[in-house]
Amino acid sequence: MSPKGKNNPGVPLVERQKGTERQKEIERLEKDVEELRRLAGDHEADAGLERIRHQVSELRREFYAHLGAWQRVQIARHPQRPYALDFIGLLFTDFVELHGDRGYGDDKAIIAGLGKYHGRPVAIIGHQKGRDTKQRLVRNFGQPKPEGYRKALRVMHLAAKFRRPILTLIDTPGAYPGMDAEERGQGEAIARNLREMARIPVPIIVSVTGEGGSGGALAIAVGDRINILENSFYSVISPEGCASIIWRDASKAETAAAAMKITAKDLKELGIVDEIVREPEGGAHTDFEAAARFLDEVLDRQLVALTNQPVRELLDARYEKFRRMGQFFDLGN
Repeated sequence: MSPKGKNNPGVPLVERQKGTERQKEIERLEKDVEELRRLAGDHEADAGLERIRHQVSELRREFYAHLGAWQRVQIARHPQRPYALDFIGLLFTDFVELHGDRGYGDDKAIIAGLGKYHGRPVAIIGHQKGRDTKQRLVRNFGQPKPEGYRKALRVMHLAAKFRRPILTLIDTPGAYPGMDAEERGQGEAIARNLREMARIPVPIIVSVTGEGGSGGALAIAVGDRINILENSFYSVISPEGCASIIWRDASKAETAAAAMKITAKDLKELGIVDEIVREPEGGAHTDFEAAARFLDEVLDRQLVALTNQPVRELLDARYEKFRRMGQFFDLGN
């Protein structure tokens, strides 16, 4: 009998158990670190603390070096992962949030506004989730409605008018699929953003910082450079949704995640993203400042290169970039 998991066919049970055991061991050692930290000052306690810290570091490095697609999905969805407002606070100055689409209302699932990046005026747009239940309800769990995308487009046009580069931060499970969103033209709002972003005459840099879910992400992700954090993912549908359609069983999400090629490494090999941004050891949720610093290095370099590019060349390259995606050639006889 094949050693497969009952709820996750296609994934060896032994491998999943090893991963779970490593996680439990890391958690146990971290608790020991906290206990020893209370005893700091004692020579033996300090020595033990340093030894356990070293063990935790080695175990964490080994564990995160061999993560599968499904494990990375879980990290991308971690409730303590940095969101748009966290990155804005760490990377930008003089940020002023702009509200409303001037047509219906203000969608709090999308943050949009103007600020400065290393002293240069820019526009910043990103998805925003919530930390607790109350915040998640206010932010609609990071799922924008049409007015959110229209607000984002309004800010993009404002940025184009004043020649400000646009930086977007992607982290959404997808656009909101509710009846009210459909009534107000969800599909049209996303489609309009895709068209307009393809021809906005300023540099656009996109960074997937968590979940990159379908059209909900793509609606603010047409750019000259597309980055993705090491443990983030980008896909046309969630693994659970894919499993429900293909196997009629959402419990096969782990198998679907591996088959869909949604990890940063897969996306880079397929030419969907331009650069993978490394994360601090253990994931971005363990150290917001380090995560922002790694992203800052990439954004700064890319923005300098794109700013020096003539507008016509910029738009032509952006068009060709997306035209090339999804092209495959059969070299067989």
